[in-house]
Amino acid sequence: MNSDPALVEAFAPTGALRASINLGNPILANRHPGTGEAFGVSVDLAREFARELGAPLELVVFDTALKSVEAVTDERADFGFFAVDPKRGETIAFTAPYVLIEGFYLVREDSPVRANADVDRADTRVVVGQGSAYDLYLTRELKAAQIVRAPTSQVVVQTFVDQGFEVAAGVKQQLLADASRFDRLRLLDERFMVIRQAMGVSKRREPKAAAVLAAFVERMKASGFVADALARHGIGGASVAPAA
Repeated sequence: MNSDPALVEAFAPTGALRASINLGNPILANRHPGTGEAFGVSVDLAREFARELGAPLELVVFDTALKSVEAVTDERADFGFFAVDPKRGETIAFTAPYVLIEGFYLVREDSPVRANADVDRADTRVVVGQGSAYDLYLTRELKAAQIVRAPTSQVVVQTFVDQGFEVAAGVKQQLLADASRFDRLRLLDERFMVIRQAMGVSKRREPKAAAVLAAFVERMKASGFVADALARHGIGGASVAPAA
C-alpha cells in the first residue's frame, strides 16, 4: 500500500489511525495482565494496517462489541473489528470476513435441552452479551424464548449460573473457558451460528476507504498473516475465512 496523503486523510483525519479494539471476544483481543496493553489477532492486524498506511496507530479499547461499533459509527475511531451483522451494516461498511468462529449454547448437565431445536421455547431464558453478534442474531431468530442481556460477554456464564437461567449463548471458546469454573455444565453438540469476523469503517467515510480496507483483508488472508497470528496467539477453534 502506498502512503498516499489523500488516503491517510481519509482514514486518519486526526493524524493518528484510531483502531477500535473489542476485548469482549477473547479469540481476537485480550489485555495483558502485567502491562495492561491490548494484544491479539485484531491488534496485530491494526498494527500492520497502520504500518502499510504509514500512519501512527492509536488503540481505542472497549469491553463490549456494542461500544466498539458505536465508536466507529460515531467516528470516534477510524476502523474496527466486528462480526458481520445486518443491523451493524446500517452504519458500518464491512470487509469480507478474515476469521470464522462459532456460536454455541451452554446448559446445565441435567437440562432437558439436548439440541439447538429445544432452545426456542416459551419457558427458556437465553443469556447473551448485550449488543454482541449472537445477541443481534438470536434477537432475530428466536421466536418464543426470552433473551436476557448480560452487560458484557465475559459475564454471560456467571449471570447464567448465579440467576438460574436455562441457557447461555456465546463464542464457543469463551463459554468453555468460563464454564470450567463451574461443575456440571455442558455445551450442546452443534453450533447455532458461524460468526464472521471482519474489519469495517463508518459509512460516512469516503467509499475508497472501505475498498482499501477490503483489499487489505484479502492480502492478509492470502499471505498467511491471519493464520500466523492465530497460531502465534494460540487460538484454537477459529479458522481463516476463505477468499472473498
